[in-house]
Amino acid sequence: MVHAYILIQTEVGKAAAVAGEISGIPGVSTAEDVTGPYDVIVRADAETVDQLGQLVVARIQNVEGITRTLTCPVVHL
Repeated sequence: MVHAYILIQTEVGKAAAVAGEISGIPGVSTAEDVTGPYDVIVRADAETVDQLGQLVVARIQNVEGITRTLTCPVVHL
């Protein structure tokens, strides 16, 4: 299982709507609007790195109002 945090920048005033829509996507554990340089932080889970990439590119990045994403896979050191 691969876990990742996805940091999202949105258009002005779109953070709550983006977080709400993303929270309904299968594979997304949490999606919360936050303050700071990013507007939404998502926790996502997938079976493989390839499936995680597909989740981000095909599903999350297609949500209206997103301007940029940064995917941070969780590592166990």
